[in-house]
Amino acid sequence: MTDATTSARRRMLRGARFALHLITGVLVVIATVRAGSEQPLLPVMLASTVYLAWYAAGAGFARGRAAGWWMLGLGAIWAGLLALSPEYVWLAFPLLLLAGHVLRLPWSAPFVVGVLAAAILAPFLHPGAVAPGTSLAHLFGPLIGGGFAFAVSLGYDALLRDAAERERLIDSLLRAQHEAERLHDELAATQREAGATRERTRLARDLHDTIAQELSSIVMLARAEEPDGTRPRSTAQIEELAQHSLTELRRIVAALAPADLDESALADALARMLDAVRADTAIGARLRVDPDLPALPTPVEVALLRVAQSALANVRRHAQAQNVEIVLEAKDGSVVLGVADDGIGFDPAARPSDASYGLAAMRSRLREGGGELEIRTAPGEGTTIRAALPLPRGEA
Repeated sequence: MTDATTSARRRMLRGARFALHLITGVLVVIATVRAGSEQPLLPVMLASTVYLAWYAAGAGFARGRAAGWWMLGLGAIWAGLLALSPEYVWLAFPLLLLAGHVLRLPWSAPFVVGVLAAAILAPFLHPGAVAPGTSLAHLFGPLIGGGFAFAVSLGYDALLRDAAERERLIDSLLRAQHEAERLHDELAATQREAGATRERTRLARDLHDTIAQELSSIVMLARAEEPDGTRPRSTAQIEELAQHSLTELRRIVAALAPADLDESALADALARMLDAVRADTAIGARLRVDPDLPALPTPVEVALLRVAQSALANVRRHAQAQNVEIVLEAKDGSVVLGVADDGIGFDPAARPSDASYGLAAMRSRLREGGGELEIRTAPGEGTTIRAALPLPRGEA
Protein backbone atom coordinates (compact mmCIF):
# COMPACT_ATOMS: atom_id res chain seq x y z
CA MET A 1 0.00 0.00 0.00
CA THR A 2 1.30 3.44 -0.91
CA ASP A 3 2.09 6.01 1.74
CA ALA A 4 -0.45 8.43 0.20
CA THR A 5 -3.27 5.87 0.48
CA THR A 6 -2.33 5.01 4.06
CA SER A 7 -2.22 8.69 5.03
CA ALA A 8 -5.61 9.35 3.41
CA ARG A 9 -7.20 6.43 5.25
CA ARG A 10 -5.77 7.55 8.55
CA ARG A 11 -6.97 11.12 7.97
CA MET A 12 -10.45 9.85 7.17
CA LEU A 13 -10.53 7.72 10.32
CA ARG A 14 -9.28 10.56 12.51
CA GLY A 15 -11.79 12.97 10.96
CA ALA A 16 -14.73 10.61 11.56
CA ARG A 17 -13.73 10.01 15.17
CA PHE A 18 -13.19 13.70 15.81
CA ALA A 19 -16.66 14.47 14.40
CA LEU A 20 -18.21 11.84 16.69
CA HIS A 21 -16.36 13.17 19.72
CA LEU A 22 -17.45 16.70 18.86
CA ILE A 23 -21.11 15.67 18.45
CA THR A 24 -21.02 13.83 21.77
CA GLY A 25 -19.44 16.74 23.61
CA VAL A 26 -21.87 19.31 22.15
CA LEU A 27 -24.91 17.16 22.94
CA VAL A 28 -23.71 16.54 26.51
CA VAL A 29 -23.32 20.29 27.03
CA ILE A 30 -26.78 21.04 25.57
CA ALA A 31 -28.45 18.30 27.59
CA THR A 32 -26.68 19.44 30.78
CA VAL A 33 -27.74 23.05 30.30
CA ARG A 34 -31.36 22.10 29.59
CA ALA A 35 -31.51 19.60 32.46
CA GLY A 36 -29.88 22.08 34.85
CA SER A 37 -32.67 24.55 34.21
CA GLU A 38 -35.20 22.06 35.58
CA GLN A 39 -33.14 19.94 38.05
CA PRO A 40 -30.59 20.76 40.77
CA LEU A 41 -27.42 21.76 38.88
CA LEU A 42 -24.84 19.83 40.96
CA PRO A 43 -26.25 16.29 40.39
CA VAL A 44 -26.72 17.06 36.71
CA MET A 45 -23.12 18.24 36.29
CA LEU A 46 -21.74 15.28 38.23
CA ALA A 47 -23.74 12.83 36.13
CA SER A 48 -22.58 14.51 32.89
CA THR A 49 -18.97 14.45 34.11
CA VAL A 50 -19.19 10.71 34.83
CA TYR A 51 -20.58 10.10 31.34
CA LEU A 52 -17.82 12.15 29.66
CA ALA A 53 -15.11 10.48 31.76
CA TRP A 54 -16.30 7.00 30.80
CA TYR A 55 -16.62 8.07 27.17
CA ALA A 56 -13.09 9.50 27.16
CA ALA A 57 -11.72 6.30 28.74
CA GLY A 58 -12.81 4.32 25.66
CA ALA A 59 -12.53 7.05 23.05
CA GLY A 60 -10.00 4.94 21.13
CA PHE A 61 -12.80 2.42 20.51
CA ALA A 62 -10.77 -0.58 21.54
CA ARG A 63 -11.68 -3.78 19.74
CA GLY A 64 -12.70 -7.07 21.27
CA ARG A 65 -14.28 -7.74 24.65
CA ALA A 66 -12.99 -4.47 26.17
CA ALA A 67 -14.95 -2.47 23.58
CA GLY A 68 -18.12 -4.43 24.26
CA TRP A 69 -17.95 -3.91 28.01
CA TRP A 70 -17.14 -0.24 27.49
CA MET A 71 -20.27 0.18 25.34
CA LEU A 72 -22.43 -1.60 27.92
CA GLY A 73 -21.05 0.68 30.64
CA LEU A 74 -21.69 3.76 28.53
CA GLY A 75 -25.26 2.63 27.90
CA ALA A 76 -25.82 2.02 31.61
CA ILE A 77 -24.54 5.49 32.51
CA TRP A 78 -26.78 6.98 29.83
CA ALA A 79 -29.78 5.13 31.30
CA GLY A 80 -28.95 6.73 34.65
CA LEU A 81 -28.85 10.14 32.97
CA LEU A 82 -32.28 9.49 31.47
CA ALA A 83 -33.60 8.69 34.92
CA LEU A 84 -32.28 12.05 36.05
CA SER A 85 -33.62 14.06 33.12
CA PRO A 86 -35.34 13.30 29.77
CA GLU A 87 -33.10 15.93 28.14
CA TYR A 88 -30.33 13.33 27.91
CA VAL A 89 -32.36 11.51 25.25
CA TRP A 90 -30.24 13.54 22.77
CA LEU A 91 -27.27 11.31 23.58
CA ALA A 92 -29.03 8.36 21.94
CA PHE A 93 -27.79 9.62 18.56
CA PRO A 94 -24.01 9.26 19.26
CA LEU A 95 -24.68 6.00 21.10
CA LEU A 96 -26.31 4.54 18.03
CA LEU A 97 -23.44 5.82 15.86
CA LEU A 98 -21.04 4.01 18.15
CA ALA A 99 -23.09 0.81 18.26
CA GLY A 100 -22.60 -0.10 14.60
CA HIS A 101 -18.90 0.68 14.71
CA VAL A 102 -17.79 -0.75 18.05
CA LEU A 103 -20.15 -3.72 18.39
CA ARG A 104 -20.57 -6.45 15.82
CA LEU A 105 -23.80 -7.93 14.52
CA PRO A 106 -25.76 -9.64 16.00
CA TRP A 107 -24.59 -8.20 19.35
CA SER A 108 -25.28 -4.62 18.28
CA ALA A 109 -28.98 -5.37 17.52
CA PRO A 110 -30.18 -5.82 21.16
CA PHE A 111 -28.12 -2.81 22.20
CA VAL A 112 -29.82 -0.66 19.55
CA VAL A 113 -33.28 -1.94 20.52
CA GLY A 114 -32.56 -1.09 24.15
CA VAL A 115 -31.34 2.41 23.31
CA LEU A 116 -34.39 3.14 21.13
CA ALA A 117 -36.78 1.78 23.76
CA ALA A 118 -35.14 3.93 26.45
CA ALA A 119 -35.23 7.01 24.20
CA ILE A 120 -38.94 6.49 23.51
CA LEU A 121 -40.00 5.69 27.09
CA ALA A 122 -37.81 8.20 28.97
CA PRO A 123 -40.04 11.28 28.34
CA PHE A 124 -43.09 9.39 29.59
CA LEU A 125 -41.34 8.51 32.88
CA HIS A 126 -41.12 12.19 33.83
CA PRO A 127 -44.46 13.88 34.51
CA GLY A 128 -44.89 16.99 32.43
CA ALA A 129 -42.06 16.17 30.07
CA VAL A 130 -44.45 15.23 27.27
CA ALA A 131 -46.93 17.79 26.07
CA PRO A 132 -50.43 16.60 25.10
CA GLY A 133 -50.66 15.46 21.48
CA THR A 134 -46.96 14.83 21.03
CA SER A 135 -46.83 11.12 21.83
CA LEU A 136 -46.47 10.12 18.15
CA ALA A 137 -43.58 12.50 17.67
CA HIS A 138 -41.82 11.04 20.70
CA LEU A 139 -42.40 7.60 19.23
CA PHE A 140 -41.36 8.07 15.60
CA GLY A 141 -38.68 10.71 16.19
CA PRO A 142 -36.27 8.37 18.00
CA LEU A 143 -37.09 5.50 15.65
CA ILE A 144 -36.33 7.49 12.51
CA GLY A 145 -33.32 9.37 13.89
CA GLY A 146 -31.93 6.36 15.71
CA GLY A 147 -32.40 4.07 12.72
CA PHE A 148 -30.65 6.58 10.49
CA ALA A 149 -27.75 6.92 12.94
CA PHE A 150 -27.35 3.15 13.25
CA ALA A 151 -27.45 2.72 9.45
CA VAL A 152 -24.79 5.40 9.06
CA SER A 153 -22.57 3.68 11.62
CA LEU A 154 -22.97 0.32 9.87
CA GLY A 155 -22.14 1.88 6.51
CA TYR A 156 -19.12 3.65 7.95
CA ASP A 157 -17.90 0.43 9.54
CA ALA A 158 -18.38 -1.42 6.22
CA LEU A 159 -16.29 1.23 4.47
CA LEU A 160 -13.55 0.85 7.07
CA ARG A 161 -13.63 -2.92 6.66
CA ASP A 162 -13.39 -2.60 2.87
CA ALA A 163 -10.52 -0.16 3.21
CA ALA A 164 -8.73 -2.53 5.60
CA GLU A 165 -9.31 -5.45 3.21
CA ARG A 166 -7.98 -3.41 0.27
CA GLU A 167 -4.98 -2.47 2.36
CA ARG A 168 -4.37 -6.12 3.17
CA LEU A 169 -4.70 -7.15 -0.48
CA ILE A 170 -2.42 -4.35 -1.67
CA ASP A 171 0.14 -5.29 0.98
CA SER A 172 -0.05 -8.91 -0.18
CA LEU A 173 0.44 -7.83 -3.79
CA LEU A 174 3.39 -5.65 -2.85
CA ARG A 175 4.96 -8.50 -0.89
CA ALA A 176 4.41 -10.81 -3.86
CA GLN A 177 5.95 -8.18 -6.15
CA HIS A 178 8.96 -7.77 -3.88
CA GLU A 179 9.33 -11.55 -3.70
CA ALA A 180 9.11 -11.80 -7.49
CA GLU A 181 11.74 -9.06 -7.85
CA ARG A 182 13.98 -10.87 -5.37
CA LEU A 183 13.57 -14.17 -7.24
CA HIS A 184 14.20 -12.37 -10.54
CA ASP A 185 17.40 -10.89 -9.14
CA GLU A 186 18.48 -14.31 -7.85
CA LEU A 187 17.69 -15.88 -11.24
CA ALA A 188 19.61 -13.15 -13.06
CA ALA A 189 22.58 -13.64 -10.72
CA THR A 190 22.42 -17.40 -11.28
CA GLN A 191 22.27 -16.93 -15.04
CA ARG A 192 25.19 -14.53 -14.94
CA GLU A 193 27.17 -17.01 -12.86
CA ALA A 194 26.25 -19.85 -15.21
CA GLY A 195 27.23 -17.74 -18.21
CA ALA A 196 30.53 -16.86 -16.60
CA THR A 197 31.14 -20.54 -15.84
CA ARG A 198 30.38 -21.54 -19.43
CA GLU A 199 32.66 -18.80 -20.71
CA ARG A 200 35.48 -19.92 -18.40
CA THR A 201 34.99 -23.49 -19.59
CA ARG A 202 35.06 -22.39 -23.23
CA LEU A 203 38.21 -20.36 -22.72
CA ALA A 204 39.85 -23.25 -20.88
CA ARG A 205 39.05 -25.57 -23.80
CA ASP A 206 40.26 -23.06 -26.37
CA LEU A 207 43.50 -22.49 -24.50
CA HIS A 208 44.02 -26.22 -24.09
CA ASP A 209 43.22 -26.98 -27.72
CA THR A 210 45.45 -24.24 -29.15
CA ILE A 211 48.01 -22.49 -26.99
CA ALA A 212 48.71 -25.38 -24.61
CA GLN A 213 49.09 -27.91 -27.43
CA GLU A 214 51.39 -25.68 -29.46
CA LEU A 215 53.49 -24.78 -26.43
CA SER A 216 53.84 -28.51 -25.78
CA SER A 217 55.08 -28.94 -29.34
CA ILE A 218 57.52 -26.08 -28.84
CA VAL A 219 58.94 -27.84 -25.77
CA MET A 220 59.33 -31.09 -27.69
CA LEU A 221 61.12 -29.31 -30.54
CA ALA A 222 63.38 -27.39 -28.18
CA ARG A 223 64.54 -30.67 -26.62
CA ALA A 224 65.31 -32.32 -29.94
CA GLU A 225 68.93 -32.77 -31.13
CA GLU A 226 69.81 -30.50 -34.10
CA PRO A 227 72.42 -30.84 -36.91
CA ASP A 228 75.76 -29.08 -36.29
CA GLY A 229 76.88 -26.08 -38.27
CA THR A 230 73.46 -24.95 -39.52
CA ARG A 231 70.60 -23.01 -38.04
CA PRO A 232 68.63 -25.60 -36.09
CA ARG A 233 65.62 -26.73 -38.03
CA SER A 234 63.62 -26.76 -34.82
CA THR A 235 64.27 -23.06 -34.28
CA ALA A 236 62.26 -22.09 -37.33
CA GLN A 237 59.51 -24.47 -36.30
CA ILE A 238 59.48 -23.03 -32.79
CA GLU A 239 59.22 -19.55 -34.24
CA GLU A 240 56.35 -20.61 -36.49
CA LEU A 241 54.48 -22.31 -33.63
CA ALA A 242 55.04 -19.36 -31.32
CA GLN A 243 53.70 -16.95 -33.95
CA HIS A 244 50.68 -19.16 -34.52
CA SER A 245 50.06 -19.37 -30.77
CA LEU A 246 50.22 -15.60 -30.49
CA THR A 247 47.71 -15.24 -33.31
CA GLU A 248 45.37 -17.76 -31.68
CA LEU A 249 45.66 -16.04 -28.33
CA ARG A 250 44.70 -12.72 -29.86
CA ARG A 251 41.73 -14.36 -31.54
CA ILE A 252 40.57 -15.93 -28.30
CA VAL A 253 40.83 -12.65 -26.44
CA ALA A 254 38.88 -10.89 -29.18
CA ALA A 255 36.25 -13.70 -29.11
CA LEU A 256 36.61 -14.26 -32.86
CA ALA A 257 36.60 -17.43 -34.88
CA PRO A 258 39.86 -19.46 -34.94
CA ALA A 259 42.61 -18.03 -37.11
CA ASP A 260 42.72 -21.23 -39.16
CA LEU A 261 39.19 -20.54 -40.41
CA ASP A 262 39.68 -16.90 -41.35
CA GLU A 263 40.33 -17.40 -45.05
CA SER A 264 39.47 -21.02 -45.75
CA ALA A 265 36.98 -23.75 -45.01
CA LEU A 266 37.41 -26.47 -42.42
CA ALA A 267 38.86 -28.95 -44.90
CA ASP A 268 41.69 -26.59 -45.85
CA ALA A 269 42.43 -25.91 -42.19
CA LEU A 270 42.61 -29.65 -41.49
CA ALA A 271 44.94 -30.13 -44.48
CA ARG A 272 47.34 -27.49 -43.14
CA MET A 273 47.31 -29.14 -39.71
CA LEU A 274 48.23 -32.50 -41.25
CA ASP A 275 50.98 -30.83 -43.31
CA ALA A 276 52.42 -29.54 -40.03
CA VAL A 277 52.25 -33.05 -38.53
CA ARG A 278 54.15 -34.51 -41.52
CA ALA A 279 56.71 -31.72 -41.41
CA ASP A 280 57.34 -31.93 -37.67
CA THR A 281 57.20 -35.69 -37.12
CA ALA A 282 57.71 -38.96 -38.93
CA ILE A 283 54.00 -39.68 -38.82
CA GLY A 284 52.23 -40.26 -42.11
CA ALA A 285 49.09 -38.14 -42.36
CA ARG A 286 46.14 -38.37 -44.73
CA LEU A 287 42.87 -36.42 -45.12
CA ARG A 288 39.66 -37.68 -46.73
CA VAL A 289 36.80 -35.23 -47.25
CA ASP A 290 33.31 -36.11 -48.46
CA PRO A 291 32.88 -34.34 -51.83
CA ASP A 292 29.19 -33.79 -51.03
CA LEU A 293 29.91 -32.08 -47.73
CA PRO A 294 27.80 -28.89 -47.53
CA ALA A 295 29.03 -25.54 -46.30
CA LEU A 296 29.14 -25.73 -42.53
CA PRO A 297 28.07 -23.04 -40.02
CA THR A 298 30.96 -21.32 -38.30
CA PRO A 299 30.18 -22.77 -34.81
CA VAL A 300 30.26 -26.29 -36.26
CA GLU A 301 33.55 -25.65 -38.05
CA VAL A 302 35.07 -24.15 -34.89
CA ALA A 303 34.01 -27.12 -32.74
CA LEU A 304 35.33 -29.73 -35.20
CA LEU A 305 38.58 -27.83 -35.72
CA ARG A 306 39.18 -27.74 -31.97
CA VAL A 307 38.47 -31.47 -31.72
CA ALA A 308 40.93 -32.16 -34.54
CA GLN A 309 43.60 -29.95 -32.94
CA SER A 310 43.27 -31.71 -29.59
CA ALA A 311 43.21 -35.18 -31.19
CA LEU A 312 46.34 -34.52 -33.28
CA ALA A 313 48.12 -33.11 -30.24
CA ASN A 314 47.41 -36.36 -28.41
CA VAL A 315 48.70 -38.33 -31.41
CA ARG A 316 51.93 -36.32 -31.38
CA ARG A 317 52.54 -36.66 -27.66
CA HIS A 318 51.13 -40.01 -26.64
CA ALA A 319 50.17 -42.31 -29.53
CA GLN A 320 53.63 -43.28 -30.87
CA ALA A 321 51.80 -43.79 -34.16
CA GLN A 322 53.18 -44.34 -37.65
CA ASN A 323 50.09 -43.07 -39.46
CA VAL A 324 47.08 -40.88 -38.74
CA GLU A 325 44.02 -40.26 -40.89
CA ILE A 326 41.29 -37.63 -40.66
CA VAL A 327 37.93 -38.23 -42.30
CA LEU A 328 35.33 -35.45 -42.71
CA GLU A 329 31.93 -36.48 -44.05
CA ALA A 330 28.20 -35.82 -43.88
CA LYS A 331 26.14 -38.73 -42.64
CA ASP A 332 22.53 -39.13 -41.43
CA GLY A 333 21.93 -35.40 -41.01
CA SER A 334 25.21 -34.84 -39.17
CA VAL A 335 28.75 -33.88 -39.99
CA VAL A 336 31.23 -36.46 -38.74
CA LEU A 337 34.93 -35.94 -38.06
CA GLY A 338 37.01 -39.06 -37.54
CA VAL A 339 40.64 -39.12 -36.36
CA ALA A 340 42.27 -42.57 -36.43
CA ASP A 341 45.86 -43.58 -35.66
CA ASP A 342 47.74 -46.90 -35.49
CA GLY A 343 49.53 -46.09 -32.24
CA ILE A 344 49.75 -47.85 -28.90
CA GLY A 345 46.22 -46.96 -27.82
CA PHE A 346 45.30 -46.63 -24.17
CA ASP A 347 42.98 -47.90 -21.47
CA PRO A 348 39.97 -45.56 -21.13
CA ALA A 349 39.60 -46.57 -17.48
CA ALA A 350 43.16 -45.50 -16.61
CA ARG A 351 43.83 -42.58 -14.26
CA PRO A 352 43.25 -39.06 -15.64
CA SER A 353 46.02 -37.43 -17.66
CA ASP A 354 46.49 -34.47 -19.96
CA ALA A 355 45.12 -36.59 -22.82
CA SER A 356 42.01 -37.52 -20.84
CA TYR A 357 41.39 -33.85 -20.04
CA GLY A 358 41.55 -33.10 -23.74
CA LEU A 359 39.01 -35.88 -24.43
CA ALA A 360 36.69 -34.49 -21.73
CA ALA A 361 36.99 -31.02 -23.28
CA MET A 362 36.12 -32.44 -26.71
CA ARG A 363 33.05 -34.19 -25.32
CA SER A 364 31.87 -31.07 -23.50
CA ARG A 365 32.31 -28.90 -26.58
CA LEU A 366 30.34 -31.31 -28.77
CA ARG A 367 27.52 -31.63 -26.23
CA GLU A 368 27.01 -27.88 -26.32
CA GLY A 369 26.25 -28.18 -30.02
CA GLY A 370 24.02 -31.22 -29.56
CA GLY A 371 26.68 -33.64 -30.76
CA GLU A 372 28.55 -36.59 -29.31
CA LEU A 373 32.04 -38.05 -29.09
CA GLU A 374 32.83 -41.73 -29.59
CA ILE A 375 36.23 -43.21 -28.67
CA ARG A 376 37.40 -46.66 -29.78
CA THR A 377 40.72 -47.75 -28.35
CA ALA A 378 42.52 -50.45 -26.45
CA PRO A 379 46.17 -50.96 -25.48
CA GLY A 380 48.16 -51.88 -28.60
CA GLU A 381 45.25 -51.37 -31.02
CA GLY A 382 45.43 -47.67 -31.90
CA THR A 383 42.76 -45.05 -31.30
CA THR A 384 39.79 -43.83 -33.31
CA ILE A 385 37.92 -40.70 -32.31
CA ARG A 386 34.58 -39.99 -33.96
CA ALA A 387 32.99 -36.55 -33.39
CA ALA A 388 29.48 -35.92 -34.74
CA LEU A 389 27.50 -32.67 -34.79
CA PRO A 390 23.97 -32.25 -36.19
CA LEU A 391 23.58 -30.09 -39.27
CA PRO A 392 20.88 -27.41 -39.51
CA ARG A 393 17.75 -28.64 -41.30
CA GLY A 394 18.52 -26.82 -44.53
CA GLU A 395 22.09 -28.09 -44.54
CA ALA A 396 21.07 -31.66 -43.74
